[in-house]
Amino acid sequence: MNYYSLNKKAPKVSFQDAVIKGLAPDKGLYFPEEITPLPKSFFENINKYTYPEIAFEVIKQFIGGEIPEKDLKSIISDTLNFEFPLIEIEKDIYTLELFHGPTMAFKDVGARFMARCLSYFNKNNDNEITVLVATSGDTGGAVASGFLGVKGVNVVILYPSKKVSNVQEKQLTTLGKNIKALEVDGTFDDCHKMVKTAFLDSDITDKIQLTSANSINVARWLPQMFYFVFAYQQLKNKSKKIVFSIPSGNFGNICAGMMAQKLGLPIYKFIAATNANAVVPIYLETENYHPVDSIQTISNAMDVGDPSNFIRIQEIYDNNFRKLKKQLHSYSFTDYKTREAMLSLYKDSNYIADPHGAVGYLGLKKYKEKQSGVQGIFLETAHPVKFLEVVEPVIKKTIPYPQQIKEIINKKKEATFIKTYDELKMFLLK
Repeated sequence: MNYYSLNKKAPKVSFQDAVIKGLAPDKGLYFPEEITPLPKSFFENINKYTYPEIAFEVIKQFIGGEIPEKDLKSIISDTLNFEFPLIEIEKDIYTLELFHGPTMAFKDVGARFMARCLSYFNKNNDNEITVLVATSGDTGGAVASGFLGVKGVNVVILYPSKKVSNVQEKQLTTLGKNIKALEVDGTFDDCHKMVKTAFLDSDITDKIQLTSANSINVARWLPQMFYFVFAYQQLKNKSKKIVFSIPSGNFGNICAGMMAQKLGLPIYKFIAATNANAVVPIYLETENYHPVDSIQTISNAMDVGDPSNFIRIQEIYDNNFRKLKKQLHSYSFTDYKTREAMLSLYKDSNYIADPHGAVGYLGLKKYKEKQSGVQGIFLETAHPVKFLEVVEPVIKKTIPYPQQIKEIINKKKEATFIKTYDELKMFLLK
């Protein structure tokens, strides 16, 4: 399988090179040259498959034989060693819980898959690779956990100071070993710009092999297709039209869902539910796409003013606005509405949602106001314990720490505070 840059000014590369490079030399995101639909029989007989068997069929064409079948199956089995339950909330509304992994966030799957692919590619190589990643919350912890102790890989995580929850910060600043955290005086967008700049700085790249573990990396992004097929497998009624509502920040998750649809998964519509960072909802109303500075909200992992993966979504729909608008609805919700939804879910359904899942629920409810006869699934992307400062005051209930959090919450934070790109550059070159 070859991958091309969406800026169309760089050579095509293999899956291995796309994973190791992260970003193309022309600053573009990599995209697979072909997407071959799976046989209809695969989806018709989906209940006969295990999670690892589903994942193997979904991902194998994008690896293109660069990882032998036996090794790829081992990587997948090791990645998917937890559950993805579909929970009925009310009639025709379900949530897919994606927080049962080691860091209790949906990004565990992509981070674990990418770490194992990189470990495979680097097993006979004495050169070290530095994974450089920006996080708005959950990516950092998932990447830190996924890459902890991986041979020949150093991880440097940038996160915005005072804009991630206490649990999220502990997950990326307490592991030590090959994991380093940089606390940035700024927003997620500032962190993301620093990372992109480093990838294009020859002073750094001539000395260090950099790769990214954000969803710009194909090995982080593509495994997110699995979720949508896992949800479909668990639906009791597969004949009714299916709508997915995805809480969206950098748009990697919803983009992966659209890739699953291209493979033949029968998804009727997508809803991109956002917080106050409403670049995409505005675009779908006006056809004008204008990235802006991000706004801080209680659903901080979605505080993105310039979503990287939206260019991939446009590519999926042939850069045709009408095609995209036919498939994608997008709504923006305030923190007030998000808190209302969290309280409603708790009171009416006895379900504790994190603020991101609550935004996904709001998107689905808004869509269903005008569209009857569909069943909807919203993604619950993180355990509510990761946002205690937000959730507990709303539902007026203490949420106990799960074991994964107990293990790190009292550990000492280790992070280097930086303000400028030059400080990042100096840190990397050390």
